[in-house]
Amino acid sequence: MTPEMWDQLRPFRDEAVSRGIPVDDVERWLGTCRPCATLTRDGDGAVVGRFGGPLLLPADVPDPAHPFVASIDLAALPADATDLPLPPDGHLLLFAFPETAEDYETAGSVVYVPVDADVAERDKNAWNSFDFDDEQAMFEEFPQGPLRATAGVSLPYHHAVEFLGEPGSGPLPGHPRSEELVKVWKSTQDAIAPEGPLQIGGYAWEEAIYTDPIARAASRAVKAAEAGRWDGPVSSDVSDWVLLADWYAGMDVQGWESASVHWVIQREDLAARRFDRAFTDVFWNP
Repeated sequence: MTPEMWDQLRPFRDEAVSRGIPVDDVERWLGTCRPCATLTRDGDGAVVGRFGGPLLLPADVPDPAHPFVASIDLAALPADATDLPLPPDGHLLLFAFPETAEDYETAGSVVYVPVDADVAERDKNAWNSFDFDDEQAMFEEFPQGPLRATAGVSLPYHHAVEFLGEPGSGPLPGHPRSEELVKVWKSTQDAIAPEGPLQIGGYAWEEAIYTDPIARAASRAVKAAEAGRWDGPVSSDVSDWVLLADWYAGMDVQGWESASVHWVIQREDLAARRFDRAFTDVFWNP
């Protein structure tokens, strides 16, 4: 953890200690901190992308099967904003349908467009080949406009892991006070690193959370592979996966108030820039 991140998290540390949580437990929890970039449509941060806008894709990339959410200019994103090995330039395009998909299906996709790629504008409605009116109305509510980045810090929002081979769950390994520490984070986060509608890196968030959304996404990716809907090796070990981006769709899309979209990717695929192997999971409690 950098000295700047430590200073930023001081209110969390002070509050946790004031609640009687032992200093050793607090500092072990602080060791899980991850840097992230919080993207908003207002504020003073640098413009690093946009919600919506024209859909620009290379000729060899097929029309995406999900609605276009946002594009991120990786050259504009500060290099130390996350701990992810992202390319230094080019654009990352995010696509998603903010409803829970079947176990064997991804709810979205990611396309990486290199900076020197020859691109052309595509029809942003091509995903709706059956002209479903209700889905089209949902898409038309997707946010539009520039996205500005603020460097943030991220601590886990989840406090439990499910037991393997038996029902039930317990505290995060090595963190017996994890539930209390998550409550402290939720009570101090606004003063430390306010949430925005889109986040790059860090920990995944969703409503009514107690286990890691990345673990759920990894499990669904395994089921997709078992059903023949996902090619290549897929790990069931959550430590092999990272959060690429989070979209709190419920902030923007009326009727989907509790929806959160998680784009996750295996570490090996991210290092190899295999963004086509990102998996998208959605939590939605209508």
